[in-house]
Amino acid sequence: MTKAEIVANISEKSGIEKGDVLRVVEDLMVEVKESLNNGNNVYLRGFGSFIVKERAEKTGRNISKNTTIKIPAHNIPSFKPAKVFVESVKKNVPVKK
Repeated sequence: MTKAEIVANISEKSGIEKGDVLRVVEDLMVEVKESLNNGNNVYLRGFGSFIVKERAEKTGRNISKNTTIKIPAHNIPSFKPAKVFVESVKKNVPVKK
């Protein structure tokens, strides 16, 4: 499912114009990105958590040159679904509003 399809579905179900829904969806994504960039996690009860994971420095290989390289420590964004969300997907349960 694409962002456009999400916007269209929400617009159809709620009766709100697509342009307004698109602005809200994009604003949500911006807020999540900014929060993670600032080192803060985002918790959405019943849905999941957007978290920042820290990766330690490690040694990798450049296969084409057959040399070792150091990969510096870095942060990456990650999503951890809520237990309720995981269980509903496992059981293929329809989403309640």
